[in-house]
Amino acid sequence: MSDAVKVGFVPFSATARGVLVVFCDEALKFGAATQKALGAAANTVKRAAAANQFKGKSGSTLDIPAPEGIKAERLIVVGAGKAADIKAKDYLKFGGVTAGRLNAASTTVTIIAELANGPMSADSAAAVASGIRLRAYKFDRYKTRKKDGENSNLRSDVSIAVEDVAAARKAFSPASHVVDGVIIARELVNEPPNVLDPVEFARRASQLKKLGVAVEVLDVKAMTRLGMGALLGVGQGSTRPSRTVIMRWNGGRKGEQPVSFIGKGVCFDTGGISIKGAASMEDMKGDMGGAACVVGLMHALAARKAKVNVVGAIGLVENMPDGNAQRPGDIVTSMSGQTIEIINTDAEGRLVLADVLWYVAKKFKPKFMVDLATLTGAIMVALGTEHAGLFSNNDELSERLSKAGLETGEKVWRLPLGPEYDKLMDSQFADMKNAGARYGGSITAAQFLQRFVDNTPWAHLDIAGTAMGAPKTEINHSWGSGYGVRLLDRLVAEHYEAKK
Repeated sequence: MSDAVKVGFVPFSATARGVLVVFCDEALKFGAATQKALGAAANTVKRAAAANQFKGKSGSTLDIPAPEGIKAERLIVVGAGKAADIKAKDYLKFGGVTAGRLNAASTTVTIIAELANGPMSADSAAAVASGIRLRAYKFDRYKTRKKDGENSNLRSDVSIAVEDVAAARKAFSPASHVVDGVIIARELVNEPPNVLDPVEFARRASQLKKLGVAVEVLDVKAMTRLGMGALLGVGQGSTRPSRTVIMRWNGGRKGEQPVSFIGKGVCFDTGGISIKGAASMEDMKGDMGGAACVVGLMHALAARKAKVNVVGAIGLVENMPDGNAQRPGDIVTSMSGQTIEIINTDAEGRLVLADVLWYVAKKFKPKFMVDLATLTGAIMVALGTEHAGLFSNNDELSERLSKAGLETGEKVWRLPLGPEYDKLMDSQFADMKNAGARYGGSITAAQFLQRFVDNTPWAHLDIAGTAMGAPKTEINHSWGSGYGVRLLDRLVAEHYEAKK
């Protein structure tokens, strides 16, 4: 993993060195420990704030080089806004904003985890630490030359001064594993397709064995025996063989039903015979964002030793227009026995998910299934890049996902399902077709998937707008966002994990 910033915790009494970061409110007030650390430099802050029209609004910054009155070489003041308006997820933002101000010269950084109304809680300080690591991530391993000013050489030791060091470390321990999971997901999405094909993806997922995750890789022969004709049809035009990876973390009670997460892993999508236009086709290396999230999530849950049984499953294929490729008009038989007429070979992700969903539902009988897929461009027409589309056959699961989305900032928006939409997927030659008409494309894709979940509580997240190429945020400047890891970790932690 690319992780250039090391974060630790120290007491308020520690001496600030290098870059000093402090927080203020909209009245430019500081907490007691901050005021003590600043001393006479507090007046420097006020003068600089006036000169730069800095008002202390949430997420704003004031950068003062060589401040008078303190030993720090540089002072960064981060605005926290009004105390009454601060939400738990804002601390993650504060950490991201701080990391965004660091540069190659910021080798030693001290952050005073205190607001004007007092010290941050251990959880809040841990969130600041997480935000720093998330924003500091950068994928540049294939660059041999760097532009002037590029922040690629950032190597910082960040000390966060807190009221209770032990409590902060305890709070950050599980949070840091979730950050690791996000970074793993980002790495997978960012990798070029000539490096990350289905076989290599499966190999990387197998590294979860080091954390105690049981990993089974199904090759083409195994999937053929299982009857996974829908998934195999997608990959048959590629020289790179398809794989399905099943990951199991057994942290809950023995014999207890698992929860399950399924990811679409199209390592590159040309559209197949129904080939895409050349414009932006390079982005289709990220068509495995759902599978990347599932691997990152499994890492997070296993590393923090979540008290729950979990199944993660990913279908890995390449969709290529070879002479052996699937054609429009072909009819394939899924693992469920249902037949599918291929209308458009670019509607391939749902075929991959169909077999994996059925496999998980029948073999593991989970409490619920959540699938994630960069499934349709239509979801971006509907929701832009601020929300993932949510479709579900279960109100409780849907409500819990929506709540977790608001808490983490990885937001979802529920869209309808119904028999009127489902009938649009009927075929005159097979049990169903793999693509409907133009209108309601995200909905009809979800209706297709629902035919393979049996009666299992299920939610489908269409993350085409959020997993790759989404607008940069305070905590992410990577093309691959790692969307979904924090959302689903929160879902599990709040509702499905055994309480201590």
